[in-house]
Amino acid sequence: MTNCRRVSAFSQCGFVGHWESGIRNSPVEHSFVYGPVPSRRLGLSLGINIIPFKTCTLDCVYCQCGKTPRKTYDRRSFFPINDILSAVRTAIRESGQGIGGSGVRARKPEPRDPGTREPVSFLTFSGEGEPTLNRDIGRIIRRLKREFAIPVAVITNSTLLTDPQVRRDLYAADLVVPSLDAADQRNFARVDRNHRDLKIADIIEGLKLFRRGYRGKIWLEIMLVKDVNDSVEHVVALRKAAWEIKPDRVQLNTVVRPPAEKSARPMSSDDLEQIQCLFGPNTDVIGETKSKVQSRKSQVSDRPDEAILATVQGRPVTQLDLVCSLGVAPREIEAALHRLLRSRRIKQVEFRGKAFFEPR
Repeated sequence: MTNCRRVSAFSQCGFVGHWESGIRNSPVEHSFVYGPVPSRRLGLSLGINIIPFKTCTLDCVYCQCGKTPRKTYDRRSFFPINDILSAVRTAIRESGQGIGGSGVRARKPEPRDPGTREPVSFLTFSGEGEPTLNRDIGRIIRRLKREFAIPVAVITNSTLLTDPQVRRDLYAADLVVPSLDAADQRNFARVDRNHRDLKIADIIEGLKLFRRGYRGKIWLEIMLVKDVNDSVEHVVALRKAAWEIKPDRVQLNTVVRPPAEKSARPMSSDDLEQIQCLFGPNTDVIGETKSKVQSRKSQVSDRPDEAILATVQGRPVTQLDLVCSLGVAPREIEAALHRLLRSRRIKQVEFRGKAFFEPR
């Protein structure tokens, strides 16, 4: 982590962060919290980002955050725990949901005015890298569980589940969404471009061990990229691995947002449905979000630029995504996007006929 230690607060948006440098072209604000954003799986998800930008064990061809400049599997304490928790508290207060004291069950959300925003469905660890690389993740999850009556989810690439301590850290979460994009080393290298020390056989074994000790829900995500990891033989091998892992659900996904590599192409709906039949019961095909637009009485309506900047740190978003998640009128979102594009704070990319916005 950089020596630059400035902490700042976006008081209107609920974002607290640090400056980080040496990863992007220039120092950027690290937001611990982004959203809430409409999630295809988790409803209205408040993202928690506890990893510096693109700190990851993999360099997946489909990654919506871009390429990984340097892969690592060293776990570290990247940021002060209290700063992360403070950012989450601010965002939850703005959502109108209750906060309980340490060791006390959080109070139920109070009745909301119809004009307020929808409540957060999940506190979700994901963000701009692999969240289990932060060795404080277990402590952070337990603190969140004590304070908030909101389920905690962790989206992970599964690579560190070979470590018993990582498995124990995730036991406190309500839901874990691990990914498994390959069943052999060749496909692992093709689709996930793994750190050279990582072996897919060990990762599959780590997933099995995690399933045996974990009492929460596991939704195993399989990301399929056309002409990369979608051969019949490989899909059959993935099915065998999934059966051995025994997740509560298998979720088949494909490329739906701008990927790290332009060559990463999505599977067709027909192909995904055929693979779903092959996998059998408790298998879902993950589709696009059908978002309910939030009320326009938003606490960020007077400062949408900063809210948009914080939201795009988590993933590329469309204008409709921003309208739905921020509760700001479409014309205000459009004006803010134009300002941010003119000032070169964000950029617009086209993918599958849609305009997405992401950080520069």
